[in-house]
Amino acid sequence: LDGQLKGQPGEENILSWETFPYTALSKTYNSNQQVSDSAGTASAILSGAKTKAGAIGVNQLVPRGDCQASNGNHMDTIIELSEKAGLNTGIITTARITHATPAAAFAHVPERDWENDGEIPSAQKEHNCKDIALQFVDFPLGDGIDIAFGGGRANFIPKNEKDDQGSKGRRQDRRHLINEWKNKHHNGQYVWNHNGFDKLDLTGKGPVLGLFNPSHMKYEADRVEDSQPEPSLPDMTKKALQILQKKDGGYFLLVEAGRIDHGHHGGNAY
Repeated sequence: LDGQLKGQPGEENILSWETFPYTALSKTYNSNQQVSDSAGTASAILSGAKTKAGAIGVNQLVPRGDCQASNGNHMDTIIELSEKAGLNTGIITTARITHATPAAAFAHVPERDWENDGEIPSAQKEHNCKDIALQFVDFPLGDGIDIAFGGGRANFIPKNEKDDQGSKGRRQDRRHLINEWKNKHHNGQYVWNHNGFDKLDLTGKGPVLGLFNPSHMKYEADRVEDSQPEPSLPDMTKKALQILQKKDGGYFLLVEAGRIDHGHHGGNAY
């Protein structure tokens, strides 16, 4: 499409990442299927071992959706290893931060769809599996994840409450995880719109959480049309680097352009 918009046939066009000085190849199959999904492959990238489609941070011995089987079969993630090593950590995505790829950096769950407690079947809840949003807030290592920018606000809010934009939450346990995160991190900064994002204290010692949409963040083409647009992926990355580079000890930062994937799913080149 980019080539055709320039008046060419299209196939000979060069996209930005085709001009990068280095290119890496990876085989993205899951342990149980050839056509991969983001949960199993992100887990492989961030934990170092292939696993089943739909699984996040658990090994290939775990049947999908089996909470009891997942106990004792967790794989250490690079975020966990970084925190144990004293590094600072960050996650940026244009998808929900509870979505498969960012979740694989910090969560251990046998079903990628368990983004909030309402998605976990009652029979599986008996085995004490935590949903992905709760695992983010309860992250047990170091001082927690230092920076997280993305969407997915509804998974942190009770379904009988609304967020700052008037959108309903999706949690059934009545827990308001954003407030719990604030109470846990008194020196932290939480933002949900571009105004708050612009006013972030880059020298703050505490963690930073930005949830800019109830679900996935907007496509870039839609984002730029808003009078108060959500932060762009480059803006979020630059801000995260400005914060992380001021901290001691080095850092690990995961950056995902998640909505490109969704455009591919929809066959939408635009």
